[in-house]
Amino acid sequence: MNIEKLLRLLEENARYTNSDLAVMLGEPEEAVAVALADLEKNGIIRGYKPVINWSAIDDRQVTALIELKVTPKKDVGYEEVAAYISKFDEVETVYLISGGFDLAVIVRAKTLKEVAEFSSKHLSTIESVTAVSSHYVLNQYKDMGVKLREPDTDDRGQMSF
Repeated sequence: MNIEKLLRLLEENARYTNSDLAVMLGEPEEAVAVALADLEKNGIIRGYKPVINWSAIDDRQVTALIELKVTPKKDVGYEEVAAYISKFDEVETVYLISGGFDLAVIVRAKTLKEVAEFSSKHLSTIESVTAVSSHYVLNQYKDMGVKLREPDTDDRGQMSF
């Protein structure tokens, strides 16, 4: 079975049934069920989540990308800091990145003030964090491969003079 193709199909739509996946992969449904169980057991599939356009529901949410410069600790590198940051409910994502900063943290809260307070109380106070740079999301167009907005259409028509 082509495991990569199976994973790509689930990434496209996690609501596909085993029967749907079997047809698309040209495999028996039982083989798909076994493969999915193995992928879940081995921690390759970590969960099934919908992609939600929160701004269409609640425009009072604030998302921020916060970059951190971190002095890595001997024998644990960035792992300890990343694990600590990951524990907070406000934190959606933590990445180790290259470039001028070491960690990128995506935070969501109800207000700009809540994001700022979270950053100042919980991120900038971490002993090995040496710099913080916050970027606030103004608009979201695509998330996890899913378009969240369609381009605005101009129905005024063309005019020529």
